Amino acid sequence: MKTYTKKLFRYFDFPLFFVYLLLCLFGLVMIYSSSMVVAVGRYDLPADSFYQKQLLNLKLAIPAFFLAAFFPYKNYKRKKLMIFAVIGMLFLLFLVHFVGTGDHVGATSWIKTPFGNLQPSEVAKLVLIVYFSGVFAKKYESGTIDNINQSILPPVVILVLAVGSIMLETDIGGSFIIIITALSVLAASGIKKRTFMKISGIISVGLVFAALVLYFKWESIMTPGRAGRILSFLNPFDYIQGSGYQIANGYIAIGSGGLQGRGLGNSIQKMGYLPEPQTDVIMAVISEELGLLGAIIVIGGLGFIVLRALSIALQAKDPHARMLAAGIGSMIGIQTFVNLGGLTGLIPLTGVTLPFISYGGTSVILLSLALGILTNVSMFVKYEKNN
Repeated sequence: MKTYTKKLFRYFDFPLFFVYLLLCLFGLVMIYSSSMVVAVGRYDLPADSFYQKQLLNLKLAIPAFFLAAFFPYKNYKRKKLMIFAVIGMLFLLFLVHFVGTGDHVGATSWIKTPFGNLQPSEVAKLVLIVYFSGVFAKKYESGTIDNINQSILPPVVILVLAVGSIMLETDIGGSFIIIITALSVLAASGIKKRTFMKISGIISVGLVFAALVLYFKWESIMTPGRAGRILSFLNPFDYIQGSGYQIANGYIAIGSGGLQGRGLGNSIQKMGYLPEPQTDVIMAVISEELGLLGAIIVIGGLGFIVLRALSIALQAKDPHARMLAAGIGSMIGIQTFVNLGGLTGLIPLTGVTLPFISYGGTSVILLSLALGILTNVSMFVKYEKNN
């Protein structure tokens, strides 16, 4: 084990690690800045409560990163591990409908545990990348990857079950991220274009079915708050006293920050105008306080990670490594787009967190595990290239 670690450490991806660490620490500072008023005024907690909780999350997340970084990615193809991961994921996605919390923010997406809230949809993002990559790597090796019934249909059924459950929470943003990520893994798997189009069709049929379920249960699922997010995204100022309140104040925060920003800690919009500013709208506070520089740090760092992941995927000779890297890069890229797109009005605001920046334990720990896996893939790609 020591020999393995020593050999692999020579190829450790330091740029990827340092950008990951920079984003986590930058996010920690901004969580402290953005949450002080909310912690004291809304929750009657000490000003640094969210900061302390996120610091604890990082104390778990960074070791998780290193654990995944030195755990050989080829082990994720093991049948028992994949079965265990998928069963655990489906159980959590099923359980959240009975014991879940969070309906006050638009989605019943969290399970309370003695150690904090667990968000099953975040678990599903990583599990499905690992599962799809492992399954299709095996099918590629056996030469049956283009067999729809034998190789494609079972994983797609798992995907549809997971996405259907997440849509019923209703976490539309999480569902979208998982679908695009799964398609990215498939696109990197080596399947033929015709097969990929057939798979897309199967997934589309599944989504139509899920949409029909939503339609017939519209009154019970689509509460006024959830419907308001859709109505208000085109012109939130028409609904500024209701569903457009958060996004309208987000616009004000971004616009008032300008190029230089008001200065760290000097946001006005976090003084009660932005509900939960430490979560999905934290970029508005960053833009208001640090201006264009703050936005560049976040977007540049996340962009680097996504491009690094895609570069690793292109260099990988092993299909399994290629799919893992492409899936992780796509997941982070799509999640960033959904978060920033909702904040800037390109798409409806969905409550999706900004990777490594927003407050949230499940998110930062699972993303750290994903970055660890990507780092391990990167080291193996470099090792194989130089030996």
